[in-house]
Amino acid sequence: MPKEGEQAYLANIGEMGRDHCLHKPFSDPLCGLNLTSIGTIMSLLPPPPARILDLGCGGGWTSSFLARHGYEVVGQDIAADMIELAREGARLYGIGDNLRFVCSDFESLDFDGYFDAAIFFDSLHHAEDEGLAIRSVFRALKPGGMLITHEPGEGHADNPISIQAMELYGVTERDMPPHLIIARGREAGFADARILPMPEELFSIFYKRRTYPKRLLSKRRFYIVRRVLRLLFKPDPTKGAIVVLTK
Repeated sequence: MPKEGEQAYLANIGEMGRDHCLHKPFSDPLCGLNLTSIGTIMSLLPPPPARILDLGCGGGWTSSFLARHGYEVVGQDIAADMIELAREGARLYGIGDNLRFVCSDFESLDFDGYFDAAIFFDSLHHAEDEGLAIRSVFRALKPGGMLITHEPGEGHADNPISIQAMELYGVTERDMPPHLIIARGREAGFADARILPMPEELFSIFYKRRTYPKRLLSKRRFYIVRRVLRLLFKPDPTKGAIVVLTK
């Protein structure tokens, strides 16, 4: 049932929703943070022309960005109309033959030992069975290949926006914290795991403009506090994060 909701999502969100998907990330209010996130993920990947699998790619903007950087990319999504939209977006970007799209279920991929890296960018939390999905990706990776996830943590499924999406469109919205991803990764056979902070969390700590009463915190003290935060910052395994698993 939820997979039917994922497959029908584009048709159900209407023309404005379709236009938003086609022109992401620039159509999104969080464009800056989305660009920061994909840039962070690129910095973690092996250099081009590595083979990258972009899982649950939706309208395909992440796939197109990776391909423009020189990667050989396969964008995957369960919805046939999303795949067509992704191909339309690739044409808008003028992407060459280093990008292709496939319509399939990421819980049952047909690839075996083909990719250098795979990415779940805000898509694994739509899985019915994240264990199946991660095992499927493990098979698709070469020895030494990496899986990078960018997913929300605990509380996501109870967010009013998530509840509304489930009610309106019948899609799956689940918590996908780092500790769950790492546990499923170890069950699949991944040998190493790292938790890295979300760029939006770093933005909130270090870049968001704040004002402080002079008597409470001078500018010098603020810089000292920020430096201490940088030294002590450790990602919370229950919160949204970037997770890197290595095969």
